[in-house]
Amino acid sequence: MARRTASVVSAGGKNRPRPRAVRHRARPSRLQTLVREMSKFGIVGAVAYAVDFLVSNLCHSHFEMGQFTSKIISTIVAATVAYIGNRNWSFNHRARSGVRREYVLFIILNAIGLGIALGCLGFAKYVLHLEGPLAFNLFGNVLGTGFGTVFRFWAYKRWVFLHPDHPRVAETAAARPARVPEPASH
Repeated sequence: MARRTASVVSAGGKNRPRPRAVRHRARPSRLQTLVREMSKFGIVGAVAYAVDFLVSNLCHSHFEMGQFTSKIISTIVAATVAYIGNRNWSFNHRARSGVRREYVLFIILNAIGLGIALGCLGFAKYVLHLEGPLAFNLFGNVLGTGFGTVFRFWAYKRWVFLHPDHPRVAETAAARPARVPEPASH
């Protein structure tokens, strides 16, 4: 794509490019960044929630798996969808600290989120003695996933998708070998 520059005729009759006004975008405030991250996280979460809901109900109703097994399988599938969406969209402006490190932490934090959902489901089943599709969905998919989501948003920002100034980012960048450009071939 070619850039167009306006010309100015100088006193000597020569055309000279007119300097273009440089527009600097102001850095978004912390609140704007938080709102943007939360919005994107919410959209990715809604997609992952739909996957979680559909897979858990499919496993439980169609394949007649137990409630806990259904929830574990659906959470693994939904967590993978969420990782891809969050890494490539929600938190794409944050520093990268290595896919392996991020994914391992992501899985650990999702396991904790799964524990929160299973805790809510277990509370309904073993303490309140509520069973059936309504209790399963309310306690496993609404309350459990809701509490787990709040935890995951906080934890992802804190440990997985780091701020560029975080010491772990500088440490990771320093550990990588410097890229040496290859000589151009003629």
